[in-house]
Amino acid sequence: MKRVVLFGPPGVGKGTQGGRLASVLGVPVISTGDLFRAHVANGTELGRRMSALIAAGDYVPDSVTNTMLAERLAENDARSGFLLDGYPRTADQVAELDRLLAVAGTALDAVMLLAASDDVLEERLLRRAAEQGRADDTPEVIRHRIALYHAETEPLVALYDAADLVLRVDGVGTTDEVHERLIGAIGQAEPSTLP
Repeated sequence: MKRVVLFGPPGVGKGTQGGRLASVLGVPVISTGDLFRAHVANGTELGRRMSALIAAGDYVPDSVTNTMLAERLAENDARSGFLLDGYPRTADQVAELDRLLAVAGTALDAVMLLAASDDVLEERLLRRAAEQGRADDTPEVIRHRIALYHAETEPLVALYDAADLVLRVDGVGTTDEVHERLIGAIGQAEPSTLP
């Protein structure tokens, strides 16, 4: 597997697991959240426009997100594969990703769906806020982000289910336990891909 989406609600561990999984797969991890935060931190014009949306826990408009992703996927290290974290989040983004991959003559290999209860997610995000001082991790914003995921992003799983791409993984447990579950799910789907 070389083209994978790591899917799941905020706080489920996509960021933690993404780097480890990408290393196993031999591909770069591409996090739209990291791309957004870099623009904000660098004070770019785009970053200034996005900062209020990010602080409120809202989604950045598809047109902006799609453009940023297309630019990142065109970089040399992503041409032979990638692990996406935080994209797609809307039906329009699913369509754009499909279009970009079709133009490149490729397709997704899998959508890894990490799952956890809302209570676990909120607890993890509050802990992260205390540890990292993230401005977008207040209790109100956390609840808004989780609700937004359920309303707008979670329904996209059905699109990938219809294409038989979804591999479901329990996101509760230690970092190592969840990592082993991800590796196990890939191994069951494509036994010959594991190192």
